[in-house]
Amino acid sequence: MIHDIAIVGFGPAGALAASLFGQAGFSVFACDQLHGVHEIPRALALDHEVLRVFQQLGLEDRVAPYCEPFTPSEYYGVDGQLIRRMTMVEPPYPLGYTPSVVFTQPEIERALRECAAVCPNVTLVEGVRCTGLVQDADGVKLSVGETLVRARWVIACDGGASKLRKLLRIGLEDFGFDETWLVVDVLCNERGLAKLPQTSAQYCEPSRPCSFVIGPREHRRWEISLRRGEDPERIATTETTWRLLARWITPEDGTLWRHSTYRFHALVAERWRSGRVFLAGDAAHMQPPFLGQGMCQGVRDVVNLAWKLSAVLRGEVEPAHVDGLLDSYELERKAHARELITRIKAVGSVICERNIARARRRDARLLDACQGVVKDTPRQDLIPPLDRGLLTSTPGAGTLFPQPRLAAPSGSVLMDARHGYGFRLVTDGTLSAPPDFTLRRIDLAHEPETEGVATAWFTRHRVHAALVRPDHYVFGAAADAAGLSALIDAFRATRLDTIRNTAVCTCPHEPRRAQS
Repeated sequence: MIHDIAIVGFGPAGALAASLFGQAGFSVFACDQLHGVHEIPRALALDHEVLRVFQQLGLEDRVAPYCEPFTPSEYYGVDGQLIRRMTMVEPPYPLGYTPSVVFTQPEIERALRECAAVCPNVTLVEGVRCTGLVQDADGVKLSVGETLVRARWVIACDGGASKLRKLLRIGLEDFGFDETWLVVDVLCNERGLAKLPQTSAQYCEPSRPCSFVIGPREHRRWEISLRRGEDPERIATTETTWRLLARWITPEDGTLWRHSTYRFHALVAERWRSGRVFLAGDAAHMQPPFLGQGMCQGVRDVVNLAWKLSAVLRGEVEPAHVDGLLDSYELERKAHARELITRIKAVGSVICERNIARARRRDARLLDACQGVVKDTPRQDLIPPLDRGLLTSTPGAGTLFPQPRLAAPSGSVLMDARHGYGFRLVTDGTLSAPPDFTLRRIDLAHEPETEGVATAWFTRHRVHAALVRPDHYVFGAAADAAGLSALIDAFRATRLDTIRNTAVCTCPHEPRRAQS
C-alpha cells in the first residue's frame, strides 16, 4: 500500500498535520518513537491564529477548558522599574478569539490526537524510529522500525534533532543565540498563588535574567538564565531549583511539575523541501521562547503546507505548476521564520543584557522613547506578515484576514464556520466580481458583521475587497473596480483558481476519501 502522506513525529505539528490531511480524506501514515502524549508541558503560549485553526478542526470547544487569556507581561529594569509592558490587542478580537492565551500542552495534544484518531484513514504507529528513506519519481520509502512504508509525500515533524533532516543532509542557519536556561513549572497552592505577581514578568536584571509566566489555573512557570560556568546538572536539582525560586515561593507553596535545563537556540533549516520530503515545526526552525511562538510557528508551517499539498494530491494543480506551488511553502515560511526569530532576538536582547552599564542605558532608552510613561505594546504587533510567495503587491497582502462575526438568527456566526476554508473573495459591498469568477464570494453588505473587524481591516488598508487564501492570509486586495480586475487576473495567472478544495472538510467526523 502507498499512503498519500507519511508524517514522522507525532508531537503537536505532526498530530495537527495528521488531523488536517485525515479530515480531508487522504491516506495518512504517522509514526513516533515515543508512546502517547508527553505529560510534561513544554509550550505554554498560543495565539488566535492557532485557535482559528482549532476551530477549523472542530476543536474549539474541546480545547477551551485548557486555555486562559495571557496576562500582560511587565518588563522590569536594573533598579526594578517598569520599562516595557506587552499586552494583546483590544476587543473586538480580529480573528474571533482571544489574541494570546496560555494553555496546558498535554491536554491540547490529546485533543489533536483524538481528532486524528476519528479518521479511519489515519494510521499511527508508536514506539518506532524512522531510520532511513529513499525517494523516487513516485514517492518515498521509509524504514520505520522493521517495516518499509511507502508514501507519495513525507512531512518531517520529528523535532529539533530531526533524524530526517540529517538523513537529507540539510544544514541549519545559526542566528547567534545559544543560551542555557532552567525552566521550572510549579503547581501552586492557594498560599503560593497569593504570594505571586498577578501579571507575567520579565526581570531584565544583569545578574540573572529570568521570566515569570502565569499559566492556566494553578500553573506557574519560571525561566531562569544560567550564569557563565554554572553546571546545568547541578542547577537542575530540586534543592537548587527551590533556592532560585526563594525570591517568590517556598516548597510549602506548591509542587514542582518540571525543572530541567534547556539550551535556547535560534536556528532555521537551510532547506525546507528535499524532493518529496518537507520539514515542519522544530525540524525546520527553533527560536528562543520570549514571545511564546514555538508551537505557533509549527502550526503555521503545517497549515501553509496542507492546503498546497492537498490541492496537488487532488489533482487540482496542473503538473507544470506543482513544483512552483510546493516550493512556495519554503519561500513563504522560511522568510517568515527568519524575520520572527530576528524580532524575538531583539526582545531577548532587552531581557538578557548582562552588562550593568549597558542595561542602565537600555532602561533609559526605553523610558525616554515613551517619555517616561510605559505604554501597552500588543504582542501581535511583533508577528510579521508574509512578505513573499503567493501574494500580490497590494495593500494588506500577506496579512491575516479577520474572521468577522456575521449576523445570524441566533446572534452571530463566525465567518469561517459559515463559509469554509477555501479561497474567498470578501468585499464590503462596494465592488462586485465578474460573473465568470467562480470561487466563493462573501459580500458583507448582504451578510453584515456584528463587530466591525473586517470593516476596520478594509479601512486600515483603504480597500474594498480582499482575496483570502485557505490559510487565511490575504493574496491581494483592491480599492476599485480596476484594481479588482487586476487582482483577479493576477490570481488566475498563478493557476490557483483551479483549486476548489482545502485541507479540511466541513464535516470533521466524516472524512472524504481521496480519489485514487
